[in-house]
Amino acid sequence: MPTYSAPVKDIKFLLHDFFNLHQYNNIPTFAEATPDLLDAILDEAAKVAENVLQPMNLSADGQGCKLEGGKVITPDGFKEAYNQHLEAGWQGMTGDVNYGGQGLPQTLGLILNEFMVSANWGFAMYPGLTKGATEAISAWGTDEQKELYLPKMYSAEWSGTMNLTEPHCGTDLGLLRTKAEPQKDGSYKITGTKIFISAGDHDLTENIIHLVLARIPGSPEGIRGVSLFIVPRNSINEDGSSGENNGVSCGALEEKMGIHSNSTCVLNYDEATGYLLGEKDKGMKAMFTMMNEARLGVAIQGLAIAEVANQNAVAYANDRVQGRALTGAKNPDDKADPIMVHPDVRRMLMTNRAFIEGSRAMSIWAGIKVDTAREHPDEAERDKAEELLALITPVLKSYMSDQGVEAASRALQCFGGHGYIRDWGMEQFLRDSRIAPIYEGTNGIQAMDLIGRKLPAKGGAAIRAYFDMIQTFIDDNKTNDSLANYIPLLEKALGRLQAASMWLMQHGMEDPNNAGSGAHYYLNLMALVTMAYFWADMAKKAGEMLAAGEGDKTFLENKLITADFFFSHMLPETSSLKVKIEAGAMSVMALDAQSF
Repeated sequence: MPTYSAPVKDIKFLLHDFFNLHQYNNIPTFAEATPDLLDAILDEAAKVAENVLQPMNLSADGQGCKLEGGKVITPDGFKEAYNQHLEAGWQGMTGDVNYGGQGLPQTLGLILNEFMVSANWGFAMYPGLTKGATEAISAWGTDEQKELYLPKMYSAEWSGTMNLTEPHCGTDLGLLRTKAEPQKDGSYKITGTKIFISAGDHDLTENIIHLVLARIPGSPEGIRGVSLFIVPRNSINEDGSSGENNGVSCGALEEKMGIHSNSTCVLNYDEATGYLLGEKDKGMKAMFTMMNEARLGVAIQGLAIAEVANQNAVAYANDRVQGRALTGAKNPDDKADPIMVHPDVRRMLMTNRAFIEGSRAMSIWAGIKVDTAREHPDEAERDKAEELLALITPVLKSYMSDQGVEAASRALQCFGGHGYIRDWGMEQFLRDSRIAPIYEGTNGIQAMDLIGRKLPAKGGAAIRAYFDMIQTFIDDNKTNDSLANYIPLLEKALGRLQAASMWLMQHGMEDPNNAGSGAHYYLNLMALVTMAYFWADMAKKAGEMLAAGEGDKTFLENKLITADFFFSHMLPETSSLKVKIEAGAMSVMALDAQSF
């Protein structure tokens, strides 16, 4: 049976020592988030993840969801766990205080999401989808809509979803056919079918608030004519209680590769009553509030599955005896040594460790940018944070979800044949992980978004700010002897990214396929440079704390060892990525389609 222990110690190091969250007290959401309060929340969330969610993960995967009599039934234990989630007030932790939320930082919400996903990905998606829906309603809803929906969604009495995909269209949402017929009372009748709707129907809440993309008759063709609607599964009575079904039904549950305990539904809308959210024909603008929230959430999912898979692989590698160390027996009293002595096993585990700890730093940094962009008192600081966040979101979503799959695969590999057997739980981690590079915008789309939209946005302001952030760190630390093994390598990697950016700018205009063929490589190049920046900075902090005799000596020394591994074994990939980008599209596009 797999196990899980929340990485509270690493997160407290990042929050208190590395990022020093206290410095952000001029941002309202951080003002109440004292170190003691954050620690108490982290400790309690860890207990829930370890003792409530994780123990039912394997059995829930085997049982899955069921559709009976038109209603979806979640696995055993989910209803009870969800009630604990509701009673403890976890759902509204980062919500608007004006509507019953607790107003704590979005940064904290991302961290708690990591715990939940590591412990039980399928369960975590139910409150996760609600979080995205509340963000959209909070950003675009009228005062009346906020007052009606947010309190019960923050309390977790009601849940939420996002409805984009249809049988004939996924990424190209301009092709959608779901109709929204205007009514005299200002509402709309929504008719159509949506597929792949995560948490689309279930027995955990008394109502589900669907956010649905649809087209109003007479609206422009394509994406410019799409609007967003609030469509409750059950009608809402005048007293705010849930009434009869609102013409929304689950037509089928998708049979999936993984995340079996989350209900992925085909939803049918048969003249369901809906209400416009945001402006007419501006549905994608409103929906992207959910999408951007979701994309950071997917990045966290990649990190989370890597963490739990790696924890179990480390435990197995220390316990399983097989073969002898190349340098001689390490366990002479036994017939074999633990497989942890083998360099190839250590290579896999160290790669996972460096990815996990580097990604955690990047994701918390992104969370701080979310809070800064929303609530910093200085407009210039808000704008700068928003630009950097827009730039880095597709990078984190794509790289962390791709590497989450790779990390789960490496962890499974450490088990050998046992990793392929269900009872160990590793094959579930790998199956679950594979959805992350696909949903909320495939990773190929993320890469194209990065180079096609984010790089040139506002005349390249964001990428210039990004380059300046890293170059300033390099310049400030060139004479720091403790970073002599890191700063030159970081500077070379940054130079490769800058050169690749110029190459794409020049040759992408000559042939757009040059940009398309290099987009994936460019995104991964930026991800590695970003991670190198954070690893160098974490190494700096760890060294300073060791010199001052602060913190846990072993923990900090292990940070330095892991930083060494990243810079010597992972960052060199930036060289080959640059070569691949500059190879262009000729050999990619040369083969005739019929020859494949």
